Amino acid sequence: MELGSSNDDILTEILSRLPTEYLLQLKTVSKGWHRLISDPCFIRIQLERSQNISGFFFQERFYWCDEDIPSLSYLSVGMEQAVVHNTILDFLPEKVVLSSSCNGLICCRSCFPAEDPVIYVCNPSIKEWVEVKWANTDKKDSLALVFNPLSHPVDIRRDFKVVKIHQTETEEDSYLSFEIYSSETGAWKSLEEAFECYYNLFKNHGIFASGFLHWLTDGDHILVIDAEKEQVKLIRLPSPTMPGKEIPEMCIGESGGYLHFIRISMAGLQIWTLENYAEPEWVLKCSIKLDDLEKENPKFLYKVSLKLVRRLTIDELSWVDLLAFQGDLLFMRVSSKVYLYHIKTRKMKELCTLTQLCHNSLVLPTVLPYSMSLVPLGQLACAPYCASI
Repeated sequence: MELGSSNDDILTEILSRLPTEYLLQLKTVSKGWHRLISDPCFIRIQLERSQNISGFFFQERFYWCDEDIPSLSYLSVGMEQAVVHNTILDFLPEKVVLSSSCNGLICCRSCFPAEDPVIYVCNPSIKEWVEVKWANTDKKDSLALVFNPLSHPVDIRRDFKVVKIHQTETEEDSYLSFEIYSSETGAWKSLEEAFECYYNLFKNHGIFASGFLHWLTDGDHILVIDAEKEQVKLIRLPSPTMPGKEIPEMCIGESGGYLHFIRISMAGLQIWTLENYAEPEWVLKCSIKLDDLEKENPKFLYKVSLKLVRRLTIDELSWVDLLAFQGDLLFMRVSSKVYLYHIKTRKMKELCTLTQLCHNSLVLPTVLPYSMSLVPLGQLACAPYCASI
């Protein structure tokens, strides 16, 4: 792919290897650099070379109240010192509730109560958003985003899909119904058949990996949706759980394009990779004994086994909670502090205290890994509600 002059090619070779946060600053150096960094060919090259985690979005949720918690935080982890930001989504026209993250974009919705709630798909890095009309709104609906900018062999793709899941429970049945919005058509489409499911969707919603969306449930299964083929199925977890006890100590995430299942229990910290959907075939990628985990990180962990036993025998808030996983980075809470655990180095890094992120409920917050992106939404051809700042 040629961007123009040989000078552009040299600059592209150098600049495309930099993280997005630096490139956003370098766009102000000159008009030439702004043009180069904004070029779709440059954006594609940079996407292929650098998709490191920039940080995590964090938002609390009420489980016994109809109202949403509008406050949210973004914790940047790319620098030596983690920084908490509380206004990262203030460019949107209203306060929002986080739903999912996918390849640099965030899917969120209006806070309830709201007169005319809508869905927003936005790129926080460049402060652009698309507004998606939302009929038959329900606060309990689960929303997830499918965005794969490198799916086309020639240029970056800016089209996306939003998947909406509604759960209906009767005295005899429990089933899920699905709607899919496409930015290409600007319309919603309902899947014809409902899907029987007696599990509740839980924690890490709409993780995009291997071309599929994944939802962790409160059973021993993961819900999998192929938004392109409009197919739905359940996949069993690699090992059974104890209902109502171990659920907070697990999460799902993506690394290297594959879905990962992470759990900490008396067997230790285990990380499984789903390499084959047909079987399905889970491969144990990493298993670390609790004693080794504690010895390697004595500054942050103490009597891990004893505290996990207490969690299993006494109904209380878990001492450790695995919040999110992306690219071999595990975002976790231990007691009242938040840490980043590097799977490859097996070392923990303290990021902040929990009070810096939240002030209300500590139960099952929404946590979204985020990678900054230069991909513009403002040029979407089929986005009638597109706006930018």
